[in-house]
Amino acid sequence: MNIKAIKTEADYNRSLKRLEKIFHAPASSKEGDEAEVLSILIEKYEDEHYPIEAPDPIEAIKFRMEQMNMKKKDLAEIIGYKSRVTEILTRKRKLTLKMIRSLHEELKIPYESLLAEY
Repeated sequence: MNIKAIKTEADYNRSLKRLEKIFHAPASSKEGDEAEVLSILIEKYEDEHYPIEAPDPIEAIKFRMEQMNMKKKDLAEIIGYKSRVTEILTRKRKLTLKMIRSLHEELKIPYESLLAEY
């Protein structure tokens, strides 16, 4: 096992290719240990060089609604009237603290996503 820090794009690509080869190695083997360490290094490099920004609150709500096959009327039961849901989803009205709490409790959307600016 010859592992070093991933500092360049070439290091990153080389690490990805190596991980691809040893990905299914048994966890208790040398290659399994190498795969685990490479995964951590690759993740760190990707977090620093290819960050994924969290969606804004409205996109987070829409995504969760899609996951749960919800309609506007279902969301209205959580945050208020159907017309209010339309205003929220079209960004004509901001979320209130009460709505944020309800969305977090009922739909399990993280507070961080719901409190972001939009």
